[in-house]
Amino acid sequence: MGRLFSFSALIFLLAAAGWAQGFSGLARIDAEASQVRDAGQGAEVSLGLSQGVPYRLFTLDGPPRLVLDFQEVDWTGLTAEKLVQGEQVTAAQFGTYVPGWSRLVLQLAEPMKVSAAAMSVDQVTAAARLAVSLEPATAQEFAASAGAPQDPRWDLPAPEEMQGRAARDENAPLLVMLDPGHGGIDPGAETEVVVEKHLMLQFARELGEALLRSGQFTVMMTRDDDYFVSLERRIAMAHQAGADVFISLHADTISEGRAHGSTVYTLSKEASDAASAKLAERHLRGDLLSGTDLSQADDRVTGVMLDLARQETQPRSDALAAALIDGLRAQGKPINNRPLRSAGFSVLKSADIPSVLVEIGFLSSKRDLQNLVDADWRAKAARGILNGLITWRAQDDARRALVRK
Repeated sequence: MGRLFSFSALIFLLAAAGWAQGFSGLARIDAEASQVRDAGQGAEVSLGLSQGVPYRLFTLDGPPRLVLDFQEVDWTGLTAEKLVQGEQVTAAQFGTYVPGWSRLVLQLAEPMKVSAAAMSVDQVTAAARLAVSLEPATAQEFAASAGAPQDPRWDLPAPEEMQGRAARDENAPLLVMLDPGHGGIDPGAETEVVVEKHLMLQFARELGEALLRSGQFTVMMTRDDDYFVSLERRIAMAHQAGADVFISLHADTISEGRAHGSTVYTLSKEASDAASAKLAERHLRGDLLSGTDLSQADDRVTGVMLDLARQETQPRSDALAAALIDGLRAQGKPINNRPLRSAGFSVLKSADIPSVLVEIGFLSSKRDLQNLVDADWRAKAARGILNGLITWRAQDDARRALVRK
C-alpha cells in the first residue's frame, strides 16, 4: 500500500455513483458516525461525511503520525475525546489547513502502516464513509515510507537566493508583518470564552488598522482568516514581502506557576526561564500536531553566516521589545513582572528582520482573559504597541545613522 492516495480514484468512484456533477461545497463531519478505535495491535479509522470529497493520506515520523487531507470538511460537532476511542492512537487534531483544504492528524502510539483505505458513497443520500485500516510496522518500515507528498498547492517553494534589501527612504513607512498566532488546525490556547487563534486574528486586524492610520507604517499579515500557517512559512512570507519588522501575536496559557500581564519575547538559544522554554516547545509542537513535515525544513535559520547576520539584528530586536513594553506600560496595560524574556521560538529566527513575539496577555489568567475580550482594552493595547514602534523607529534610525558615520 503506497503512502499517497490520489484524488483521481475517488473522483472516478463518484462519477460511477452518479454524483460527480453534484459534488461541490463543504462536506460536514458526522460526529456520531466517526470513530478511531483499536483493532488488535493496529487501529481502524471510520469517518462519516455528508458527501464524498477528494482526499489523500500519508504518514510522518518523529513522532509517528497519520495525516488525512480533504477538500473540504466542516468539523463542527466533533471533539478529539469523542473521536479517539483506544490506545493505539494517542491524540487527534483537525481543522482548516490552508484555504479550501482540511486536515486530520492522528498521533500514533507506535509505528503503523496503512493496510487499506477506501471511501464509499451512498447512491441515495450521497453520504460518504472513509475507512482506513492500520497495522503494525517496524520503525524502519515506517521511516522508509513516511513523508509528505510534494504538491505545489501545499508546499513552500524551493529555497532560492535572496536578493539584498534595497535601500529604504528614511521617510517611507515601515512595513510591519503582523503574525496572528496559530490558526486553522492549530487552535492555540482554548477557554470556554475564547480561542487564541480567533482572538489574535481579531487583535491583529485592530492593530493593523491603528498602524495604517498613523501614516508611519504599512501592514501585511501572515494570515487573514482561520487557516494554518507553518512557522517556516511565516518567516518566508516576511522575507518575500521585504518586511522591516516582524511581530508575532499570542495569548497563551501557562500551567506552570502563575503568569499574567503583557510579555515580549526575543530569540535566544537558551530560554530565559523554564516557562519560556515550555512555550517555545509548545509552539513547535503545534507545527508537529498540525502534520507539518519538518524533516526537510529549510536550514536557512541556522549556520554561522546567519549567526553573524544576527549580531546586527539581535540588538535591534532587543530594543524593539523594550520599546513595546514601554509603550504598553504607558497605556496603563498590565505588564508581567518579568516582561522581557527570550527563548528559541522558531518564528523569530529571521536573520535580518527585527522580530519579537508579544504575549498580549495569558488566557490562563482570569484578569487577562477579561481584558483580552474587551474591545476598548485591546484598542489601548494597540495604541501602546503603535507608540512603541514609533519610538523604536526613531531610536533605530538614529543608531543606524551613527553607524554609517
